[in-house]
Amino acid sequence: MPAVTVENPLTLPRVSAPAGAARRPVLYVGTAPAGFEGEGFPVRRAFAGINYKYLDPFIMMDQMGEVDYAAGEPKGTPWHPHRGFETVTYIIDGTFIHRDSHGGGGVITDGDTQWMTAGSGLLHIETPPEELVTSGGLFHGLQLWVNLPREDKMLPPKYQDIRGGSVRLLASEDGGALLRLIAGDVAGHSGPGATHTPITMIHASVNPGAEVTIPWRADFNALAYGLAGHGFAGAGRPFREGQTVVFGDGESLTIRADAKQESRTENFEVVLLGGLPIREPMQHYGPFVMNTHAELAQAFDDYQAGRLGVIPAG
Repeated sequence: MPAVTVENPLTLPRVSAPAGAARRPVLYVGTAPAGFEGEGFPVRRAFAGINYKYLDPFIMMDQMGEVDYAAGEPKGTPWHPHRGFETVTYIIDGTFIHRDSHGGGGVITDGDTQWMTAGSGLLHIETPPEELVTSGGLFHGLQLWVNLPREDKMLPPKYQDIRGGSVRLLASEDGGALLRLIAGDVAGHSGPGATHTPITMIHASVNPGAEVTIPWRADFNALAYGLAGHGFAGAGRPFREGQTVVFGDGESLTIRADAKQESRTENFEVVLLGGLPIREPMQHYGPFVMNTHAELAQAFDDYQAGRLGVIPAG
């Protein structure tokens, strides 16, 4: 972990916050509860218990694994519907296959991201490939749900396949942190993900004892999630794998890795998220995210009537 890296981060463009940029304080650190999703694969619910006003436009995020499957153990999800939001699936280790009722989808593996705009609705399935089921192996990833504003909730469904090699690689000022910019803009650099709702998504690997401070849009919220290892956020608030940090207002984010990491991880691995709050009423139930109860009811009616699509044969 992770698949997309460089031998020498000092060869990459450097990112640093402008002098005088207000550092965002840490408001809250929470521990993600463990659970199971789909047919029984283990997840951590990164945003459980966090007030939605700090998450908007994000709805939920699951850390899938990290799990080392034995032969026959890998699991996925059954066919299920979505409407009214976008899913972002980032695979760090392993392979996942996506299919939908509109003929979209594909295979993502080792640093790839799949961005699915559910929009007006579709049926969707996520499964491990047959060879992974047969052999077992390491699986680790994230799935993030991003809300859509009212005017975009009924857009036609769409996919973006973002290969790991297209992710924008950046480094901290001293080269002690590698930043993978998946979506959004940081210090004049843009990630490949095209978003309807403006967001920033970064996977950072911070070397033991290193610190990174990056500029952050003042109108965005700011979250950090520990994927592996342990360190500090802001002025020195500890957090670790499986914990979410909520930042307050400001113009920069600071993450520092502990000088000594666990034997199973070389660096402090962190996902940084920010987005422009939509500030609209949100009604979320199961696979549907709408603005009103009536729209949720209509989504269920459309699903039951087959208007979100039909499971393809084969």
